[in-house]
Amino acid sequence: MIEAKLKATDVAEYFIEIASSEEKNDLTPKKLQKILYYSQAWFSVFENDTLFDDRIEAWLHGPAILSIYHNFKQYGFFQIDQEADQEVIKKIPESIKKFLNQIWAIYGKYDADYLEILSHNEMPWQNARKGVGQFSSSSNEISVDDMRSFYKNLLEEKSNGK
Repeated sequence: MIEAKLKATDVAEYFIEIASSEEKNDLTPKKLQKILYYSQAWFSVFENDTLFDDRIEAWLHGPAILSIYHNFKQYGFFQIDQEADQEVIKKIPESIKKFLNQIWAIYGKYDADYLEILSHNEMPWQNARKGVGQFSSSSNEISVDDMRSFYKNLLEEKSNGK
């Protein structure tokens, strides 16, 4: 458990830091949204808690957080090229940084479009989009319970060799 709950923007700063240290930095706002989604999902599986309290919504192009959209929309489809806020990063516990490094190692190698397709093929986003047209906008929340259930089952299947 974390003493003080992080905000999605705090976690975003850490991913900006990680991405900027790589030779090929392809962190776009869309990719950041998906990485934050997977961070929340897997954190809920391993810690039975949320990493941050921000709502994750089932937007047309996949999971998204409104505050992240507003903070980074000026980059459009291009790389986020700002420097990470070191003061924010210092406040993130080392155990959380270690967890976020693991998320980045798994999902950071993929581009935004791949992560969009991946999330679209998974139950949490699909459940939140029920009744919403394929090309319609939506602010329906993706349930943390759905995330936890889906990814916990996925983990159990992989552990059992399925």
